[in-house]
Amino acid sequence: MIKSGLKLGFIGLGIMGAPMAGHLLKAGHMLFVNTRGTVPEALAGGGATLCTTAQGVAERADIIFIMVPDTPDVQAVLFGEHGVAAGLKASGPGKVVVDCSSIDPIATRGFAEKIQALGCDYLDAPVSGGEVGAKAASLSIMVGGEEQAFERIRPLLALMGKNVTRVGSAGDGQVCKVANQIIVALNIAAVGEALVFASRAGADPARVREALMGGFAASRILEVHGERMIKRTFAPGFRIALHQKDLNLALQGARALGVALPQTANAAQLMQSCAALGHGQADHSALVLALEAMAGHPVAL
Repeated sequence: MIKSGLKLGFIGLGIMGAPMAGHLLKAGHMLFVNTRGTVPEALAGGGATLCTTAQGVAERADIIFIMVPDTPDVQAVLFGEHGVAAGLKASGPGKVVVDCSSIDPIATRGFAEKIQALGCDYLDAPVSGGEVGAKAASLSIMVGGEEQAFERIRPLLALMGKNVTRVGSAGDGQVCKVANQIIVALNIAAVGEALVFASRAGADPARVREALMGGFAASRILEVHGERMIKRTFAPGFRIALHQKDLNLALQGARALGVALPQTANAAQLMQSCAALGHGQADHSALVLALEAMAGHPVAL
């Protein structure tokens, strides 16, 4: 059990990062933050300390969490001018860097080697559950890295998620997250196709969804995103553009491994169609809009 009052850092306070950081703050820990935007009032008013650079966070905190959009963003936060690595060099060994972003597994392994060379631990800990899970502290967290470092921070991860699993060594958490995103994308596409079909055939898609929720086709995607498709609520919990990035990571990895991922490639094309239609910043459940465009028929009016 980790006692309250630890010096923690959090870099990246977007849709996911802000509520995740909030759980750490509410648990009684000191929180040093850095973000490109404005620090949310819930954090600023709750006692979080704003640092003007990632280096400043790393100098003050003993455990530093990162939650930013993509691989280049993580690289810049870690190794850019006034980055985390500079702060670790200035403050000495023994700290832990935890990257909760969803990024390239191969790049992650390189990042881990560089941070470990400074005498600090590095864990990749991408999350699944979207904005709802981040706010409810019910995220699934997939961790790669040394077991000793994982055990050190496991109680902190448990403040943000319900299913916290060490998958393996550095980069394996990111591999797991890519696999997660493949499954989620294909399920969104399946739910979208089913509801488009039902609606075009003259059935009430809401009642079809309700009936399917009681059978073998039931899923969280059908429950949550199926409702979004019917109610047309596409405000982002997880944006199309970010899911595109994750599927591109999957396809890049597949090419490197000599593996065929035909359904993933199809889902990536549907995401690209949505982006081309101007929906890149919508929730990934908006993938249904590409299916509707091809069918010439909406799930719901």
